[in-house]
Amino acid sequence: MAVLETPVKVHETVVCDRREPLPGIVILGLHAPALARAARPGQFVMAVTPSGERVATALGIYEAAGERVSLMLVVVGPRTREIGLLARGDTLCLAGPLGNGFDLPALGKNVVLVAGGVGIASLLLPAQHLTAGGATVHLYYGARTAGALVDDELFEALGAGVSLATDDGSRGHHGYVTDLLKLRERPYEAIAACGPSPMLRAVAAIARTQGVRAQLSLEETFACGVGACWGCVVPLARTSAQAPSFPAPAPGETRDYVHARICREGPVFWSDELRW
Repeated sequence: MAVLETPVKVHETVVCDRREPLPGIVILGLHAPALARAARPGQFVMAVTPSGERVATALGIYEAAGERVSLMLVVVGPRTREIGLLARGDTLCLAGPLGNGFDLPALGKNVVLVAGGVGIASLLLPAQHLTAGGATVHLYYGARTAGALVDDELFEALGAGVSLATDDGSRGHHGYVTDLLKLRERPYEAIAACGPSPMLRAVAAIARTQGVRAQLSLEETFACGVGACWGCVVPLARTSAQAPSFPAPAPGETRDYVHARICREGPVFWSDELRW
């Protein structure tokens, strides 16, 4: 999976709609025609808080169509709280699109999506593109409780199959979403997943056992979002097409991996190329 070279621009957007499907989870619809045209599934933006008093925060691109882009955010601190309080007509400055998203053609025509918690925010746009291209899609979606499951009906509206899991058994399977993936018997070509690291590691192990490849969107807190600070790295096979060419290996270097920046070379990587 080659690194995308998407032109990064600063976009002055205007809030055109806002909804809060669950307390503390906000979806902002933004008028951003240039960003909507440029965005690819799995990419993200750095959102500058309107006050300018806090550093930018990374948010996955949830939807991108026509002249509208939407962002899903969980209100967990002052930055997300400030952005989450925006109302229709307010402005929001975004830098993006950023990162290396999903390689959809490489996933094939029978694809499993796996979302953990707010990882769902990175999978709606891939689902839309895949189903529009004629692929069969099934979503496995897990969260702590039924009250943390968001917008699964949007995937059903696309014609995707949906299987749910909750840690407390309040909706769907009682247990981890990866339990359902282990039980899947119907063959599929590849997996695309986003969620917390323990879930992604479990998905990678299942993919290896079942003989399929998986693209994983890693969750991380980004300081710069453009690869300048090297603060969000992960070990990646040196032979990967996403492996950075610098820094150059030291004389006599024998490691088979390099450190790739999640915000620049990622956030999406092939699971079999990660050296966790």
